[in-house]
Amino acid sequence: MGNLFYRLFRGIGRVLKRLFNAGIPLKYVLILCILVGGVTYFGTHNTIIRDVGGNEDYAEAMRYIEIKDLIDERYIDPVDRSIMADDAAAAMVSGLGDPWSYFMSADEYRAYQLSTANDYSDIGMSLVKDEATGGFQVISVYPSSQAALAGLMPGMIITAVDGQNLSGFSTDEVRTMIRGKLNTKFVLEIGNGQGSIEVDCSNVNAEAVHSRMEKTGAAYIQIHNFEAGSGQTAVDAIEYLLSQGADSLVIDVRNNPGGLPGEVKILLDYLLPAGRLFSEVDKDGHVSVTESDSMNLQMPTCVLINSGTYREAELCAAVLKEWGWATLMGEPTLGNTRSQETIPLSDGSAIRLSTKSYLTPSGVDISAAGGVVPDMIVFNSDESATGTTEGTTGGEDGTASTSNDEQLMAALRLLS
Repeated sequence: MGNLFYRLFRGIGRVLKRLFNAGIPLKYVLILCILVGGVTYFGTHNTIIRDVGGNEDYAEAMRYIEIKDLIDERYIDPVDRSIMADDAAAAMVSGLGDPWSYFMSADEYRAYQLSTANDYSDIGMSLVKDEATGGFQVISVYPSSQAALAGLMPGMIITAVDGQNLSGFSTDEVRTMIRGKLNTKFVLEIGNGQGSIEVDCSNVNAEAVHSRMEKTGAAYIQIHNFEAGSGQTAVDAIEYLLSQGADSLVIDVRNNPGGLPGEVKILLDYLLPAGRLFSEVDKDGHVSVTESDSMNLQMPTCVLINSGTYREAELCAAVLKEWGWATLMGEPTLGNTRSQETIPLSDGSAIRLSTKSYLTPSGVDISAAGGVVPDMIVFNSDESATGTTEGTTGGEDGTASTSNDEQLMAALRLLS
């Protein structure tokens, strides 16, 4: 900006010199200066307003500056400007009223990057963005993990996944990309001329689903997450128990943090007849619709949910309830069915912002509705008992009565 004004004043000086040399009266020169100054002022003012985002944003920015100046001039105690600015930014995001969106200072964002790197990519390695190369640096590898078995080591820079260059991607996006490769084999390109590494995750989701036949004849399917491969694993487990004579179904998504919408689609498509399953919508109203085919499974079904049922797991329960295909039992969910994106800011801070939401077949925004309320509310007095009915002997009513999992017991009694 300083260079711009410098060049402008030099240009005005050259013009004035020529005008005086041409013998033009002083009053005309002054009028010209006023006109040039006015045009320059209004042009600069309009440019600033346009860069800020418009008159409304400019007014808000000026109010912030006015408050800051008053604090600087009159507040009795010393002020830490960086803390004040961070608190103002945090208050702005907090004002959205969305518990899943929040501001992170530069220090908090660096800590967040390290902590979420440990939420990794589900193959046993921690990643952080490498700004110099645009790739992602491996900062740790867990022993005996898929990453370790493949030969990945700390310090390596991953530049591509199955040929997809990672330049321009965020850490969240790369983790989602790798999550989508689980249950398969895929290739990571390593920078600095180190070639490529094949990662075998064929069996990484073997533990995402647990299943068994209950004493009542119900098929019990516990889904721990909806990461890649989990949807088909759940379907296969149901099919196996049906072949063993199961006459009813319990789907347990308690404490399931969600995962990938494509995995929920696989399970819901298997269970439900032809029609809309769910939609994803962004701020601009762009809607992506997921539908099922005509094949379906009709049998008495209970779905267990609680306050730890998040995102795609909440969506799964809400869709089955809206279709009238299952009885929901347990505790209300919290309505975390919006997908969040971490957006770095120019000063090293960042915001975590909800950018998309899931809608049920009838268009209900689960997050706006405050979550999913079960048809029958049942609480577990012993949270550690969740899902524990293996090895039980059953009771007079045929249920696995020795379990302390009251929610599951209530579901089995209902189905039997």
